[in-house]
Amino acid sequence: MLAVFKKLIGRPPEELNIPSINGLQNSKSRAEIAEAFRSSWPESTFYNLSNGNFLALSPEDENPLHPRSVVVMDDVFCTFVGNLENIVDLRRHYGLSRQATEAMLMVEVYKVLRDRAPYPSDQVIRDLQGKFAFILFDAKCGTLFASTDRDGGVKLQWGIARDGSLVCSDDPKIISDACGKSCAAFPAGCIFMSGSGLISFDHPLHKVRAISHEDDEGRICAVIFQVDLYTRLPSIPRTGSSANWA
Repeated sequence: MLAVFKKLIGRPPEELNIPSINGLQNSKSRAEIAEAFRSSWPESTFYNLSNGNFLALSPEDENPLHPRSVVVMDDVFCTFVGNLENIVDLRRHYGLSRQATEAMLMVEVYKVLRDRAPYPSDQVIRDLQGKFAFILFDAKCGTLFASTDRDGGVKLQWGIARDGSLVCSDDPKIISDACGKSCAAFPAGCIFMSGSGLISFDHPLHKVRAISHEDDEGRICAVIFQVDLYTRLPSIPRTGSSANWA
């Protein structure tokens, strides 16, 4: 699974941009990343979006415990890796057929959030049970939406390419080739939406903080993101929401 979006759409966290030790960032542009992926995975499904943005999914080397699926519905693109244990209940809740895949379900979940839901996204994603990671893009609204399960059962990585684009993938090698050192693990149990940023769906009222790690010479060599349970975000009380316990 691979998704690459220009900075204006992806709006990656600034903390992901780790300075290179030798002053030269070993990273690629969006066009170079696309060409490298096509060369490595010639049988992949590739979706070229506007302005050089794209989504890609390869059927090769698929983990049978974490199957991959992709769908395009009503100009909403979704790639999904993993399984939802409660998909039968979720299909029933959203009025979907028994043939609906996890990717199709996530498109419906997103459309409900976008168009009708009176509750925030964290409450909906919290209902998903299983090991998963997904990347969704609404081409009409220019909205990027990504998340992983709360245990990090499917490892999602993200980083910043040479031109400032956001890169997301479940393959660490793809991320490292595309972004050099400017990458990190996507935090488990979190949601990222362009325009809203990064939040924890179990602790939506607490800040997700970037923590830098330095080498022996005091240079930043890595960054991790984790929920700061001691810092609450300023917010309007969510009347009737079960999320107020957080």
